[in-house]
Amino acid sequence: MTRSDLVAALAERFGQLTQRDTEFAVKTMLDAMSDALARGHRIEIRGFGSFSINRRPPRVGRNPRSGEQVVIPEKLVPHFKPGKALREAVDANVPLDHTPADTTDDEAALRA
Repeated sequence: MTRSDLVAALAERFGQLTQRDTEFAVKTMLDAMSDALARGHRIEIRGFGSFSINRRPPRVGRNPRSGEQVVIPEKLVPHFKPGKALREAVDANVPLDHTPADTTDDEAALRA
């Protein structure tokens, strides 16, 4: 689902809101979440999950073309941890015999 899909779904569900109002509400909410994470705060939405910042320590990597060592600096990256209700909802809607979409029928038959 993209941002525009979310806006369209919310506008359809709540008929009293215009497309423009819905777009503004979604943008405001996402901007507030981004600002909170940028300031180092944690966001928790009960039943959905939590967003936090993880620290990736500095490390030494390699340039894939030359093979030369490159120092990769420390990074702070956003991290999402799904809540129990979301995990259970997703798990309940995914069949256990699900095969990846990029496999052929022959590959799926070999696994069976």
